[in-house]
Amino acid sequence: MRPYGESGLIKKMLIGVLVLALTLIGYRVLLVGDVNAQVAAELRANPQGDRAQKSMLVTLADGREYPVNFLQKDNTLYVGIDGLWWREFSGDGQLVSLLLKGRSLEGQAKVVLDDRELRNRIFAELRPKWPKWLPAWLNGKLVVIELHSAEVPTSS
Repeated sequence: MRPYGESGLIKKMLIGVLVLALTLIGYRVLLVGDVNAQVAAELRANPQGDRAQKSMLVTLADGREYPVNFLQKDNTLYVGIDGLWWREFSGDGQLVSLLLKGRSLEGQAKVVLDDRELRNRIFAELRPKWPKWLPAWLNGKLVVIELHSAEVPTSS
């Protein structure tokens, strides 16, 4: 049986670790939001720039915006999502607005959870530098966006 003092010390250490973890999570959330805003501004200001050739801005129905890397194949865009917002595209998916190389487009976005072969093939192109030894569940979720617009920008 531990003396009362040692037990109290362990509780204080656990509380300290919890506070530190919550602080780091909060900092990361703020940092990601700031970086997303900077990337979104760059995509709008420089639609022909290097970043705009591989990134686009996705706007959800509720107005939230996310800059994401994409892979285009004809009328289909593929996106890897690392946050929990991939859940917005479950079931039938969701209509999204896109800013792609300076053009405003719309498409139907749907998460693909049950086609491992497609996910692996697309992610091999979309995220070629992702370490192969990491488990697949750490590599995000694949979202497929079928464009509605008749005018589809071509890949460069």
